[in-house]
Amino acid sequence: MEINDKELRKVLKTPEFDEYFQVLDSRTQTKYNYAIQLIKTVKVVNEKFVKKIQGTELYEVRVSVGSNEHRTMLIAADNPNFMEAKTVVLLNSFLKKNSNQYKREIEKARCIIK
Repeated sequence: MEINDKELRKVLKTPEFDEYFQVLDSRTQTKYNYAIQLIKTVKVVNEKFVKKIQGTELYEVRVSVGSNEHRTMLIAADNPNFMEAKTVVLLNSFLKKNSNQYKREIEKARCIIK
């Protein structure tokens, strides 16, 4: 996956995302910045970094640092398909502990969207 200089997508960030991002250590912030740069400049982003959440309109940004799995809910603002979207919004973020917490995080994301 090659990052180019041309931006294909605009990435908007909610206050909820910014709040989470600010308390991360610099290594994790660097990995998040890399994932965001991929989202901006690569049309087809590998599922290692962005994955559709089945049964929803949401996607997740995936950042792994050591054994920590950070996730950020994302929505394609102007197209139902992430790959075709010109604008995406980073919603809420969390440190993944188990699959049960996805239901809560999906509800938080939907509240932010409204």
